[in-house]
Amino acid sequence: MSKLFESTQLKPLNLQNRIVMAPMTRARSSQPGNIPNAMMANYYQQRASAGLIISEATQISDDSQGYSFTPGVYTNEQVAGWKTVTQAAKAQGAAMFCQLWHVGRVSHPTFQRGDKPIAPSALKPVETKVWIADEQGNGNMVDCVEPRVMTQADIDRVVADFAHAAKCAIDAGFDGVEIHGGNGYLIDQFLRTNSNHRTDSYGVTRENRIRFLLEVVDAVSNVIGAHKVGVRLAPFITFKDMNCPDIVPTILEAAKQLQARDIGYLHLSEADWDDAPVIPEPFRIELREYFTNTIIVAGRYTQARADEMLNKGYADLVAFGRPFIANPDFVSRLQHQQPLADLDGTTLFGGNEHGYTDYPTLG
Repeated sequence: MSKLFESTQLKPLNLQNRIVMAPMTRARSSQPGNIPNAMMANYYQQRASAGLIISEATQISDDSQGYSFTPGVYTNEQVAGWKTVTQAAKAQGAAMFCQLWHVGRVSHPTFQRGDKPIAPSALKPVETKVWIADEQGNGNMVDCVEPRVMTQADIDRVVADFAHAAKCAIDAGFDGVEIHGGNGYLIDQFLRTNSNHRTDSYGVTRENRIRFLLEVVDAVSNVIGAHKVGVRLAPFITFKDMNCPDIVPTILEAAKQLQARDIGYLHLSEADWDDAPVIPEPFRIELREYFTNTIIVAGRYTQARADEMLNKGYADLVAFGRPFIANPDFVSRLQHQQPLADLDGTTLFGGNEHGYTDYPTLG
């Protein structure tokens, strides 16, 4: 019997299985205001047979956005919209965390009232684009621009914005929040030597480069409790111009510090393309040694690979992304070894119910 379908605990939550719906940007919030809506509630409710749902990446402030139509969780209207989503998901038995992000330099003046985005250093990401759409939803991928260097006041404000958004997420009915620290966004930009050229207390050494992450975690934990906090990290993902030779030991040092803070979980985001780098087993062993609370892994997992991670103790939960898009009944299909439908890649970002809530179940 596969461990995937066992009930388990994510302290203090009881999860109906070990399957996680991974966070996936779908860009369908209502405008203006980036407000979650009934269509989004239906989408998540359809997929709430997962033990845990992690929401799509969600803005913590006006200036944290990098893609059109992605939702926020910092205004009263956004909180009200998310309440309909969390209630719908929980009615089907899933726990739900809100993924909080600030995109940093992966943005455009369109989202910054004409100003430059902020980042640890004034380094434009190479071959990195963001999706910008008009009011009718017609979008294009546009190159990022050179950001401006964050001042200490900027850093303090963003840390406070994470804490405020975390409180709003709990008010909206989420069971916790996941702090997005990977995939080339703001926290990841602080962690890596190629995107962080600072010479102050946030740069140069590993201790300094993880400082911003830990300040965010501490601020959020102080507001909602450490057991309601997860962190997503992506040491082996290098797209968005994030190839850093020191990232793996930096992530392992961060894992030690996160365990010391007794956060709820660590979410390891793994590359999911065809020729992606394979995560070496010694890294998984070392990560488990340093972080003994819940570990989630995500990255093109099959049931066989998921069971291997669970049986070896390298992970406690396994997240699935794209399969959940075209298969709202993904858990049932996996459990009964039924074929999976293919997703329509042209409907991933923006649009309406087509390619979002109209994928059929097997009945």
